[in-house]
Formats: sequence, C-alpha cells, structure tokens
Amino acid sequence: MSSTSQGHRLRTGRHSEHGRIYLLTAVTHQREPVFKDWRVGRLLVHELRKAQETGKATSIAWVVMPDHFHWLVELHNGDLPKLMQATKARSARAINLTRGQPDRLWQKGYFDRALRWEEDLKTAARYVIANPLRAGLVDRIGDYPLWDAIWI
Repeated sequence: MSSTSQGHRLRTGRHSEHGRIYLLTAVTHQREPVFKDWRVGRLLVHELRKAQETGKATSIAWVVMPDHFHWLVELHNGDLPKLMQATKARSARAINLTRGQPDRLWQKGYFDRALRWEEDLKTAARYVIANPLRAGLVDRIGDYPLWDAIWI
C-alpha cells in the first residue's frame, strides 16, 4: 500500500475537535527534497504562520524537513482537512511560482494524531524539533534553520 493511501486512510472516521492538540505531518510528492533549500522552506513557514494569524490554529512547534513537515498545533476554527488543504494549496502555489515549476508539490492526504490530554506537550514538541538531529542533518538544533516552538 502506498504512503499516499495510508495518509488518507488514517483520517477515515476521525473528526476535528476545537481546542484539541494535533501532530500533523505532510510529505512532498515522491518525497522530493524540495525544502533542502531553506529559502523554499521559508515559503511553507509563512503559510504555517498564516494559520495562526487567521485564528485557525496555534502553532506549538513545527519543523520543515527536506521532504516533509511536522506541525504540532492546537485547532481553533475550522477543521483539520480544511486547515491542511489550505496550507498545502497556498504553499504549493507560492513554492511552484518561486521555483518556476508547476509540478505537484504534495502527496495526497496527511498524517494526524490527536494528543491525549495527559500527554506532555513539551515532549511532543521536542520530538518534532529534534527531527533534523535524528536525520543527521545537523549536530545541534540551533544549526537547523527551519523549526520553531512556543517555548523558545
């Protein structure tokens, strides 16, 4: 089974809940390392911040990896499918325009996990921002340009 269909299947039967914390992951089409260029990654970061500015979600932590992103958010207005669809669509338009390539940017769907109330948010945030370390991209978190957390 492809990761695309798995991403869609994970959402089946789920519903969005305002005030709930979610760990979201989206992957680029064919895992192309589009965000290896941090300037392209900043275009995605702009869209993650826009979700907060418009009151749809509060970003708790995020990291943009070369071929995917992780986003720990508290959902406010709307629902997860609309939040992710808008974020992926706007970022794809901006990135494709900058790159001069009208190619598909994102795999269909996304992965989501609702955190239980008793889970430690800081532990989840540390997991998110430590991705570049685990992937061997940097020796220290501060050396990676595409991450943020509310506690920093």
